[in-house]
Amino acid sequence: MSARNLIDRRSFVKMAGAAWMATLAPGRAFALERTDAVFASAFMAPDGSHGVATLTEEGEIVERTLLPARAHGMAYSPLTRRTVAFARRPGTYAMVLSTDATAEPVVITAAEGRHFFGHGCFSADGRLLYATENDFSANRGIIGIYDGTRGFAHIGEFPTYGIGPHDMTLSADGRTLAIANGGIETHPDFGRTKLNLDHMEPSLALVDAATGALIEKHSLQPDLKQLSTRHVDIGADGRIWFACQYEGARHDRPPLVGHFAKGETLTFVPLPDRITAALANYVGAIAVNRREGLVGLTSPKGNVAVTLDAKTGAVVKEERVAEAAGVAAAKPGLAVSSYDGLFMERRSPVAWDQHIVRLDKD
Repeated sequence: MSARNLIDRRSFVKMAGAAWMATLAPGRAFALERTDAVFASAFMAPDGSHGVATLTEEGEIVERTLLPARAHGMAYSPLTRRTVAFARRPGTYAMVLSTDATAEPVVITAAEGRHFFGHGCFSADGRLLYATENDFSANRGIIGIYDGTRGFAHIGEFPTYGIGPHDMTLSADGRTLAIANGGIETHPDFGRTKLNLDHMEPSLALVDAATGALIEKHSLQPDLKQLSTRHVDIGADGRIWFACQYEGARHDRPPLVGHFAKGETLTFVPLPDRITAALANYVGAIAVNRREGLVGLTSPKGNVAVTLDAKTGAVVKEERVAEAAGVAAAKPGLAVSSYDGLFMERRSPVAWDQHIVRLDKD
């Protein structure tokens, strides 16, 4: 274990607090002491219940918290030590958990006429929580804004300048929200049915985090209108990486991953044909390891995890992972989970959901 990794692990233990550590079973506390990184992910237990778990880089579960229903994506603020699990679309709850156990969980309920899309992020200071939401009567995407200093009361909203917003992330300086508008119309009366596959409107938008003003918007070209822009992450150089899911014919082979920076046009990565085919027109998650310059992709439909070089886009690693789900920056490389309970090399007694969040700084 390197000195830097030891410092990062210790910073998490210190951040979590002695009171929280004391609640752990001795074996789990020891596992936390030995690990280089700490993660959180939503899961489904064998009895059908849903929750969120804290786990080590080795895949050992440290703690579990029950959730009212299935969750999807996660958000984390190292400054306030809070983790949020967002309900899977078209869910209407988000649960805020305190890493140091100094505060009771807070359940946020979406406003009337709204539902969550499963993703969100904190402001740079950790005070505000931004969530992608659907104003389904008006068929428009919005960003719900919640104040963590007031019990996560809903204090406003911004447009996403598109429909079907899914994932979003915040720039390193805290000024810009990068939003993936998937372009798919949905309505809770129809469950998870996609209502406009013949006239989708996928786009990527940069929005001012303070004012909600549109900085720039990138719509996909006409021949890629069925390429839903779904997940995003940001590299060390501020470049925004995005991953897509294709809603067109199975035999088509559209590009599935790309990147851009403010003021640039979108650039799709020309993956080798065998990699594009392996991803099965569906990238379920994307994550950037900023320290090592790596980009991770997972496809539960293709049963594969792929690692790219962030500078060149070249394929660094291709690994078969049955029902590959989440991906997050690890030490080294990338942590990958699966729907059938795999996290890194360890098989867990729960089914992991589609996303992972790392709880210490990278």
